[in-house]
Amino acid sequence: MPIDAAKALAAEPRTGEISWNSKDVQLYHLGIGAGLPATDPDELRYTLESRLHVLPSFATVAGSGSPGVISGLSMPGIEVDLARVLHGGQSIVLHRPIPATGTATATNRIAAVYDKGKAAVLVLRTEVSDADGPLWTNDSQIFIKGEGGWGGDRGPSARLEPPAGAPDRTVERSVREDQALLYRLSGDWNPLHADPEFAKVAGFERPILHGLCTYGMTLKAVVDTLLGGDVARVRSYVTRFAGVVYPGETLRIRMWPGEGSVRVAVSAVERDDAPVLADTVVEHT
Repeated sequence: MPIDAAKALAAEPRTGEISWNSKDVQLYHLGIGAGLPATDPDELRYTLESRLHVLPSFATVAGSGSPGVISGLSMPGIEVDLARVLHGGQSIVLHRPIPATGTATATNRIAAVYDKGKAAVLVLRTEVSDADGPLWTNDSQIFIKGEGGWGGDRGPSARLEPPAGAPDRTVERSVREDQALLYRLSGDWNPLHADPEFAKVAGFERPILHGLCTYGMTLKAVVDTLLGGDVARVRSYVTRFAGVVYPGETLRIRMWPGEGSVRVAVSAVERDDAPVLADTVVEHT
């Protein structure tokens, strides 16, 4: 069997140093659509180094995403075909605000291996700390098609009950035609997001947007719409990737605020509100 769950869970964590600077943060923010209008004071907090704050989803690319999903898929006990791999979900827990410039230690390990029958699910956990202590914890849920069925733990269900009633707020965000080309400069060089021929081989009519780009665009919309633009209020952010986005489309982002949290659903307007992000929750102060 390509996945040896016991061996993967017992493997020693991989630790390495990551670093980032204000240019990396600005590039990430531009990649998720910040800076429009360019002179808007609220947008300048994402684009101007003298006012810069860091959207927490930057944690998914800090240090160019190192050690990252590909590193996790090469851990002991894991031997899979990348063509069978899907990014199923993502979560971030913030221990304190991310500085605009930093150097930190990232520790990467397999936190869980689940048997879904027709697929295996790996939870790749990255814990990041600097000299002042913990910064954030990232969990990536990776589906590997055709690798389940060994009788292991199915794990928890990520599905939530749909929010009740109509959303309190709905915003739309346009995805530029060049959005994926810009976003990939933050470290995800998968040709699926740039090369039309590669995308066709993978079963798509054209290159698709990175799921983590949609993830960042959505968090920015929530922060700007409901949290007064204060990135430091975000405590955690979790989502399930429910469908693809094509550059040039429009995201419809629905929000249901509650006590200390916001439920969110994201769809593609031009494809009859096809689901994009589901089971999405932003917890905040």
